[in-house]
Parts: sequence; C-alpha cells; structure tokens
Amino acid sequence: MSLMTVTEVADFLSVQDVRVQRLERESLLLSKDKDAQGNPLFDKNDVEKYKELAERLGGL
Repeated sequence: MSLMTVTEVADFLSVQDVRVQRLERESLLLSKDKDAQGNPLFDKNDVEKYKELAERLGGL
C-alpha cells in the first residue's frame, strides 16, 4: 500500500488541498493513516478509484 499526502492527492486530482480535506471529512475519500502532524494519508489505489468514479459521474 502506497500512501499519499493531502497535497499529493490534490495534485493528482487537480484540486485544492481544502477540497481533499473536505472529501475526507465527508467520508467520500477515506484516509488510511495520519502523519506526524495529524494530517490524513490516503491509499493510492483508493485515490485512483475515486478519480475514475468522479470522472464517470461528470468530473471533480
């Protein structure tokens, strides 16, 4: 399992960091762990699946 930071996810999805944090808060993108500062870390496979689903539904 490869973990991605909020910034890495935001870059991958082409959105702002606050959007990724909101997705996590609303349980649309689940974090797998927390870093030393308490920021969420996401599984790369989950992020890729989310992007694919979002694109099918009309975009991010």
